[in-house]
Order: sequence, then structure tokens, then C-alpha cells
Amino acid sequence: MTKERAERRRRERLVSLDVFRGITIASMLLVNTPGTWSAIYPPLRHAEWHGWTPTDLIFPFFVFIVGITTQLSIGARRAHADDEAAIRRQILKRGALIFLFGLLLNGFPFFTWGAVPGNPDAGLLDRIVDRLEHWRIMGVLQRIAIAYVISALIATRAQLRTQLVITAAILLGYWLVMTVLPVPGTGGTFGAALLDDPARNMAAYWDRVVLDWSRFDLGNHLWINSRTWDPEGGLSTAGAVATGMFGNLAGRWIAGARPLPERVNGLFAMGALAIVAGTVWGWAFPINKNLWTSSYVVFTAGMASLTLATIMWLVDIRESRSWVKPFVIYGVNPLIAFVGSGIMARLIYSVIMVEYAGARVPLQSAIYQGAFASWLSPMNASLAFALAFVGLWLGILALLHRRRIFIAV
Repeated sequence: MTKERAERRRRERLVSLDVFRGITIASMLLVNTPGTWSAIYPPLRHAEWHGWTPTDLIFPFFVFIVGITTQLSIGARRAHADDEAAIRRQILKRGALIFLFGLLLNGFPFFTWGAVPGNPDAGLLDRIVDRLEHWRIMGVLQRIAIAYVISALIATRAQLRTQLVITAAILLGYWLVMTVLPVPGTGGTFGAALLDDPARNMAAYWDRVVLDWSRFDLGNHLWINSRTWDPEGGLSTAGAVATGMFGNLAGRWIAGARPLPERVNGLFAMGALAIVAGTVWGWAFPINKNLWTSSYVVFTAGMASLTLATIMWLVDIRESRSWVKPFVIYGVNPLIAFVGSGIMARLIYSVIMVEYAGARVPLQSAIYQGAFASWLSPMNASLAFALAFVGLWLGILALLHRRRIFIAV
């Protein structure tokens, strides 16, 4: 293969990944910003507990993509004879920055903007202290950071067979911990009997141990909607690490020397097998996004492989690219899309209040009611608002793209 052909294939592969990442990020914005949470089409909701919807595929898809790009990046840096210690330092630095961005996003705007319980006349300092006491530590970016660092460090040192063994060990070990061991504080009840209980399973127990500091009079730092467990908690992050490692393995395959059609066929085949395996495993260890169960890891890795294979077939083999530009725009600036949209959503959904129809309401509610709910059915109005939000951010990212502004860590 000539140098020019090799370079062309590399560019095509990265376009496919940018498209996949862009679809994933745009989908994340779509499901995170409905007009109203009380009127959402079922596919745009998370499963209540066990099971899955299309929305439950978005987060693991992104972790899977991070694993792929990590493997490709390590290979590229080694091809340029970069120092191994420098590669590991960059991984740690990048992971720390991603975690920090997620932590700051959780805390924004760094004071409690609503009522402060037990303090009807709270001043700014009271609001800052209350925010610190309820500042959620974990989150989407934090989980991505942890999964990225661990899977990337393993990828820098381990050969293929070792990576496979470690991935299997994580999946099996997490399964055993969640089902075979008794959950502390439940009278010796084994974990398998408590998988249906969000607040009493093994992962929830360790979430409270690590993140609920009320016993030290330092506040509760779990997810605000539960206060007893966290969907991006500590123990369940083990499953996300395995998702990242599946991405590493896919990256190894994609970067291989086989002809592109053979690599795409391999992704299709392995994806189909993983979907079947994850579904079967789900009979014993249910597919569950909040617990990030081992069956969920295998199933979603299979779905990610099939999705990526389809995009590679369309973009790289069939050369169908008339539709990819919006997703490439999203895909090359994922961090600013996620953080920027998160800050905007926090402001318009909660912080900025306006007068509308004789009441003081969040800015988002006024926009939704005036521009969408006034002439559309509730579900269509809610979806239209979300699509408008995605379109707004496409415009912002397109402006950055034209000016060649890309934010990465």
C-alpha cells in the first residue's frame, strides 16, 4: 500500500469516528433538553431501571468512542517515537482535566439559586455554603475521565491477550460483587436479591459510603434526584472501564492492516455476537444503565460496533457523505458542545427567571410555552424545543468550525 493510500484511509476512518461521535453528542443534547420532562416520547426516555431504550445507548457509545480514539492516538504517538512516560503523563493530565470540567459543571453557578432549606433569608454566603454541601462529585464527564484513564493506561502496557483477560476479569468480577456478596446493612441479603432496589443494592451502598458525607456534617454529594445512590457512582464505574476497554479493542481492529471491507465486516460480526451475548447474560444479570451491569457493557458494545460499522460502510465504502457535515461539526468539538450546552441548560432551566403570563418562571419555560406549547401537542412541543436546542448548538459549533476553533484536552 502506498503512503498516499494509507494516509487517505486514515483520514476516512477518522471522519467515520467524527460522524459517530457527532451523532452521539447531538443525541445526548436532544435527550437532555426537552421542553418539559412530563411529555417525552418513550424512546427519548431512559429505562426506569432494568432494560434499555435508545437513550440508554448514548453514554456507553461515547465511552466506547473514547476507547477507540485512545487506541488510535497511542498508536500514532508511538509511530512518531514518543516517549512512553510522556504518553502516560498526557493520559493522566487529560483525565484530570476532563474530571475537573465535569466537577465544575456540576457546581455551576456555584451557589444555590433556589430556596435554601431551613434558611428563608439566605444571603449569598449561605447560598455558596449550601451549594458546597450538595455539590455532586460524580457525573458524566467524571465517569468518562475515570474510564478513560484506567483503560488507556492498560492499553499502553498490555498486549491483546492481556487486554482481553483484564476486560473479562472486570466484567465477571463486577457481576460476582453485585450478586454473590451480601450487601452490608441488609441483614446478610445477597446482592442478587437486591438488584431491583435502587437504594439497597451493592453499588448504592458504596455510593453512600464514598459520597454521602452527612455523617461528617459535610453534606450529601450524591445525585440530587435520589440522595441514596448515584447513576455515575464509584463501583458501577467498573463497568464503564470495561466499555472503554472494548473501545480499545475495537480501535486495535480498526487500525489493522486488513482491507477496509474486511474490518467493517469484522465489526458487524463482533457487534452481532456481543448483542446476543449481552442479551443472554441479561437473563442472569439484568441490562441496567444506572448500575452499568456487565450485560449492559457487552450489549452496548455490540450496538456501538454495529453502529460504527454501518457508518464506516456508508462513509468510507459507499462514500455517501452528503449528510455527514452537521455530525462532523458536532464530532470535532465534543467537549465544548457538552460543557457549553450544560452551562446554557443550567442557566435557562433553573437560574434565569423571567415574567411570563403573570408568573415568574425559568427562561426555558417561557420560551417553551410561548414558542412551542402554544401551537403543538405537549410531546411534539417538547421534542421541537429539544430539536431547536440541538440546532442552536449546531450553529454555535459551525461558527467555531469555520474559524478553526477546536477545544480539546
